[in-house]
Amino acid sequence: MHIHAYTWLGEKELFDREALRRLPDRPRPPVTAEDEEYYRSLLDAFRRSELPPMETAHWLLKSPRAIRATFDEPKDAAVWLGRELTEHAPGFLSQQEADTARLARLVTTAAERLSHGGDVSFGFYLGRTSFLSLALVTCSPNHTAPDLRCPRGG
Repeated sequence: MHIHAYTWLGEKELFDREALRRLPDRPRPPVTAEDEEYYRSLLDAFRRSELPPMETAHWLLKSPRAIRATFDEPKDAAVWLGRELTEHAPGFLSQQEADTARLARLVTTAAERLSHGGDVSFGFYLGRTSFLSLALVTCSPNHTAPDLRCPRGG
């Protein structure tokens, strides 16, 4: 098992467009060539989009360019998360979310969850219009979606 790290920082309005963040549904039989072509175009758009997916495991379907870091050990992934949280905490809209003791608990909880093969995903408002998404996704296999291929070996 290894772990991929993902970040996204952008406009909350874009993040709130859930349809752009959902994996498209496969067409139901009978399927025409046009149905399949349309599905493939939606799937391609989903994969190219840097928006965080609705389901954390679906990060594995995104382009490998979206991967910010890869770790073999949960504790190393948690350290990365801690650095990201520390870097962005001054901009959190809520002072309660930026509390250092709370952030330390998030990192500890993330390390525990990752060590059991789980995924971790956090989101924070930065200012009134921005949103930060941080995710750590287990790979080879992912326990939530074991049929998903890993975008990078390791």
